Amino acid sequence: MEFLVSRIGSNQILYHIVVIIFAAFAAFIPRYFPIHFFSSRKIPEWFNEWMKYVPISLFTALVIKNIFITTKGYHFVPYGHPDQIFAALIVMVIAYFTRSMSISVIAGLVGVWLLNMVL
Repeated sequence: MEFLVSRIGSNQILYHIVVIIFAAFAAFIPRYFPIHFFSSRKIPEWFNEWMKYVPISLFTALVIKNIFITTKGYHFVPYGHPDQIFAALIVMVIAYFTRSMSISVIAGLVGVWLLNMVL
């Protein structure tokens, strides 16, 4: 592999084409096989019920980590980002009443921007 990289490295265009092709395969394979596997099978109802909560759980975990965990040493900081905490509260209220992820995300971004200017 090192020989291939050093050989391709002399020709930058070929190197970029090879990287793009490998990246395309790396992005395509994890998406294709689950679709191919699950398209011919009947998915149980309990699995569909469970999977409905996965996107919001992942989104919540990412947001909470960003608000309450520092990047230096991963320490819990309960009041480290007050603008983001207030924006998260605004988003929770908006999400509860609208049930719309896109409106909630936009409100959160606007809330962080406005609160960042004030606080």
